[in-house]
Amino acid sequence: MNSPNTQVVQFQPAVENYGSRSLTAADVRAQVNLMQDVMQEVMKSDVHYGKIPGTNGKSLFKAGAEKLMATFRLAGDPEVETLGRDGEIHYRVKVRLSTASGQFVGAGIGECSSQEDKYAWRAAVNEKEFNATPENRRRIKYTRNNGDVKQVRTNPADVGNTILKMAKKRAQVDAVITCTAASDIFTQDIEDLPEEVVAELVGSTVPRASAAAAAAVQQTVAPDSPARDAALKEAEATARKGTAAFNAMWREWPRDQRLLVTDQMGRFKDLAEGADARAQDEAEAAQESE
Repeated sequence: MNSPNTQVVQFQPAVENYGSRSLTAADVRAQVNLMQDVMQEVMKSDVHYGKIPGTNGKSLFKAGAEKLMATFRLAGDPEVETLGRDGEIHYRVKVRLSTASGQFVGAGIGECSSQEDKYAWRAAVNEKEFNATPENRRRIKYTRNNGDVKQVRTNPADVGNTILKMAKKRAQVDAVITCTAASDIFTQDIEDLPEEVVAELVGSTVPRASAAAAAAVQQTVAPDSPARDAALKEAEATARKGTAAFNAMWREWPRDQRLLVTDQMGRFKDLAEGADARAQDEAEAAQESE
């Protein structure tokens, strides 16, 4: 008889151990319990998953999908299809998931294109770049907070690798959610949707009072003052360092200082996302040159 120190309790059988038999209620409970345990003990909010404002569900991120693949011992095999033409970079990726023994479990699919707004445009580095760019390759984007940001067209080749990785990420997340039956726990890729689309999707779940309050905040523009100018300058400089830097600064700012620049949040977000994309491209280029 095994001693208490050497006894092994198997909470979740490996997928292939089920064989071709149907899962019992106990099997399903064990799988759900394991997934919830991993979320509580290993996965971190805003790193592996995140909650979209106005929704009750959580959106699974790439890092979280990888954790679940490791948990259930699943291996991904991506198949890439090129759909781009006339200068567009467009990929469709299908990710097949299999067990360690090679048993096929399921698949997910995802697409990404350089024509998507977030990849087709970037914030201008400065006023000179914007003015020097041909009119048909520049624009002023108006944000939901009554702000605006000057943008120029992105060279599709500069974001080609990012497009491919995003298509793979979307397919992988889709595959993991499907194969682990986690649709009731996670949504898929809602964090990649434009703010306007997310607002439309979740609008029915936001109480009218909250919606009115949000609209009032968006329409409030702080009067010009040295304090506002300084806050705008600091926020813009920090946003150009990326999303992580901007979020860290925002958490440290007092409420009164935040209200000075709330109307420009759309512009800051675009600047931060542009900095993130450039940093990712530079890191990937450095890795490829090693």
